[in-house]
Amino acid sequence: MPAMYFNVRWPDNSTSKCYSPSSTITEFFEAGKSYPLAEFVAISHTALSKASDRVRMKYGYACSSAMDQLQQIETTAETFSDTADAHVTVESFLP
Repeated sequence: MPAMYFNVRWPDNSTSKCYSPSSTITEFFEAGKSYPLAEFVAISHTALSKASDRVRMKYGYACSSAMDQLQQIETTAETFSDTADAHVTVESFLP
């Protein structure tokens, strides 16, 4: 269960390097694809929860780093909630 990073570009063109404890993140996002803000947050929630659950199944405890990352995504997304047609682009995946 290799940890991965995924780079995202926010509506203001700032970028974030996000963490996933599992490569399952690639099952939910496509590199180079832009997602409406709310959809990006919802997919992030599902994907990072699944990744954390995989850690729980293997090691017996959830991945707090995945949940911290989700919180960071939600906090950043909140700053763009009033931006019309806000999109987030998943730029790449890194091992």
